[in-house]
Amino acid sequence: MTSTVLTGTADVLTVTGLRKGFDGRIAVDDVGFHIAPGETYGLLGPNGAGKTTTLRILCGLLAPEAGSAVIGGFPMNRFAREAKALVGYVPQEVALYPDLTARENLRFFGRLYRLRGATLARRIDEVLELVGLADRAGEKVETFSGGMRRRLNIGAGLLHRPTLLVLDEPTVGVDPQSRHAIMESVHSFGAAGLAVLYTTHYMEEAERLCDRVGIIDHGRLVAEGTRRELVARLGERDRITLTVDGDVAALAAACRELSEVDSVDVAGGELHLIVRDGRRLLPTVFDVAERLRSGIRSAEVTEPDLEAVFLHLTGTALRE
Repeated sequence: MTSTVLTGTADVLTVTGLRKGFDGRIAVDDVGFHIAPGETYGLLGPNGAGKTTTLRILCGLLAPEAGSAVIGGFPMNRFAREAKALVGYVPQEVALYPDLTARENLRFFGRLYRLRGATLARRIDEVLELVGLADRAGEKVETFSGGMRRRLNIGAGLLHRPTLLVLDEPTVGVDPQSRHAIMESVHSFGAAGLAVLYTTHYMEEAERLCDRVGIIDHGRLVAEGTRRELVARLGERDRITLTVDGDVAALAAACRELSEVDSVDVAGGELHLIVRDGRRLLPTVFDVAERLRSGIRSAEVTEPDLEAVFLHLTGTALRE
C-alpha cells in the first residue's frame, strides 16, 4: 500500500486545545495530541468520554468552539477541502450499499473522491487485495458476513490514499478470524507510513497495535504516552480481579478502606482492585470477604498493564 505520506519529521495531525459543548454540557475540553507519519495512535475512553465528538471535529463534521486541528499543514474545519482530502474516515457504523457488489461500492466511493477510469479501476483492485476480498469482488455486500463488511468499509476509506486514516472501533461485532485480519491490516498501514487514529473498546487491540495511547475521560485527555510510559504511572501497582457471589457492593466498600488499595471498580459481579503487592494483600481480601459473607468464586492477580492504567485513571472498565 502506498499513501500520501508526508516527508520530513512534521506531524501528520496536530490537535491543540479542542473544546466543544452541547446544550450546556462540555463534551470535549482542551484536548490536544499529535500523530506522526507511520504512527498508530489509540484514543481510549469510557462511553460518553468525548471520543466520538473529537473524531467528528478532526474529520471536519463538527466545528470546535475553541482550539484547532491541522492535518498535513492544512487547518481542518467544515469547509477545509485540502485537509479533508488527506483523511480516510471509517465510521463505526458500516457505510456500504448492501444491494451493490464489493467492486460497485468501491467504484461509487472512488468517484466521490474524484477518481476515474484506469486509475480508479487499478486502485479498486489494490484495495480489494489489501482487505482480502479480491475473490469476493463480484458478490453483493448483503451476502457478506459482518467481518467482511467491516473490511470493505475500511477499504472504502483507503481508496484515495489518505495521509491520516481514522478508524472508529473497526472490529465491533466481528468474528475472531475477521478481527485478526483487520488488526493485521492496521499493523501494515503503519509499516507503510500511514498515520492511524484508532479507537476501540478492546484493550488488547490497543496493547498490540498502538505506538502511543491517549486516555480521554469526561472530555479531557487525562494521560498520554507509550504503553510502557503509561504503565509506569502505576509504579508497583497490581490488579486483583474477583468474581463475587455475594454482596459485591459491600465488599467493594470494605476494600476501599484498606490502605494498600488505590482504587476499586465494580463491573457486574466482578470486583477490580488496583493495589500495592497484590499477592501479599489477597489473603486479607479473602478474610474481609469471609467476614462479610461475600463468596469469592475466583481471584486473579495480574501485573500492571494498559487496562490497569485505564481503570486507575477513569474509575471504570473500558467495556461496560
